[in-house]
Amino acid sequence: MATSAPDQHEADPGFYGDAGQVEQESELKGDPTSKKREDGKWELTEGDAWDVLGYSFPTWRKWQILIVVFFIQISMNLNASMYANAVGGIVEKFGVSKQAARVPQMTFLVAYAFGCELWAPWSEELGRWPIQQMSLFLVNIWQIPCALAPNYATYVVCRALGGLSTAGGSVTLGVLADMWEPNDQEYAVAFLVLSSVGGSVVGAIVGSFVEAYLSLPWVFWIQLIFGGFVQAVHFFFNPETRATILLDREAKRRRKAGETNVYGPNELHKLTFREVWTIWYRPFYMFFTEPIVLWLSLLSGFSDALIFSFLESFALVYKQWGFSTVQVGLAFLPLLIGYFLSYLSYLPSIHRFRGIRRKDPGALQPEARLWWLLYLAPLEAIGLFGFAWTSLGPSHGIPWIAPMIFSSLVGIANYAIYQSSIDYMTAAYGPYAASATGGNDLARDFLAGIAALYSTPMYTNIPGRPLEYASTILACLAILVTAPIYIFYKKGPQIRAKSKFALSLDETRAKNMKRRQSSVAAAGLAGMKTGIDEKESV
Repeated sequence: MATSAPDQHEADPGFYGDAGQVEQESELKGDPTSKKREDGKWELTEGDAWDVLGYSFPTWRKWQILIVVFFIQISMNLNASMYANAVGGIVEKFGVSKQAARVPQMTFLVAYAFGCELWAPWSEELGRWPIQQMSLFLVNIWQIPCALAPNYATYVVCRALGGLSTAGGSVTLGVLADMWEPNDQEYAVAFLVLSSVGGSVVGAIVGSFVEAYLSLPWVFWIQLIFGGFVQAVHFFFNPETRATILLDREAKRRRKAGETNVYGPNELHKLTFREVWTIWYRPFYMFFTEPIVLWLSLLSGFSDALIFSFLESFALVYKQWGFSTVQVGLAFLPLLIGYFLSYLSYLPSIHRFRGIRRKDPGALQPEARLWWLLYLAPLEAIGLFGFAWTSLGPSHGIPWIAPMIFSSLVGIANYAIYQSSIDYMTAAYGPYAASATGGNDLARDFLAGIAALYSTPMYTNIPGRPLEYASTILACLAILVTAPIYIFYKKGPQIRAKSKFALSLDETRAKNMKRRQSSVAAAGLAGMKTGIDEKESV
């Protein structure tokens, strides 16, 4: 489902208190990479050990780690959508209504919305690797009682627990942030967003084959098999990437090598309940108080909810052409094609804007990251209007491929909305990007969960032409929720100026440049010392 923006420990001033101010400058001769405490202990910082951090991993290693994370995200979202293919079997086996059978899908998604935020602080404290392993393990465990469910209530409870157990984008995109700095991560973010939007569609396609050819328990066994495979690959191939954890390990290594009084960040500072609470509540606070966060989150949530509306409505639409269960599943392929086309369309603009920023770091405002979305966002309403009135079916001489073409336009817009909203909020809110996009995650998963319940009644109970009118209503809503994009593009700087959270790019970049310059200077001094020692030995 959702992925939130990179959540960097060092990039969140509020992490250490509600005032949001942390003194990170050095007290040692103005060196910003060294921190000496009052008790005489030296805290190892990024500039002291840049070579051991994820930023210094070889490019091939970064992308290998990211590909594994990509499949973790696919697995999570497959779990969210594939349940729709179990509804018919649950109705038949336990005698509940179809609407009741959809409740466990809603409980999973709503719990997923909150689970993403609940896991985030612990990935800061314990590291990405153990949290992802624990999350994958728990999600996989909850598939077993669903596969063996003796009654309907088991689905409701275990699906909710599965949603709460899903670490989601708060951790997966955090891994990305551990390896790329903000101005270098656009290609990686674009790639990972593809897994966030594409996983639900993959679940719909795979689920259709399971529903057609296997029994009800296999809907959950397949999820367990794929989840177990992904967990095993992550266990063996992905290392820890969290900077504070790697600095702790480096500090321990140095102490063993004889360097005394050097400690890592987590060795000197442990999360308090107040800090955990700050991390948990800030996404919700920003969601309701920041106009940019609120509207972009609602837009992103609306777009994601459309996919779960399609999970319910596609069968109603395509049965007019006599589609089988598998054919209805394959009807989601145009959405997937739309995602890939949208992803590819972003690459030239990413390349162009990166080149501009490298020549002149202050040349572009964060709003520049919304530029390509201005052209792709209207495709959401266009696609929905087109899907609505090509749903009239073969009785009006409309071929089955027509609604598929328009659904692919929805896919293009859906990817673009999520990609640009994540990219923009990361740039606009700097240190608070994780909290800003946490609200985005909340809206996406929560609204998707609600959509699982209202979609079928909406597509069946509206008088007259329910299929056409339902999609038309969604198209009108798409116009409403996409309109603020153009306001933010024009008036974004003024809106951000009134925010106590939004920081300028220049301020954030200055800190990053200072850190990198210190790291380079330290490396240069080390090289000079090595050269002098070699000359003296000669």
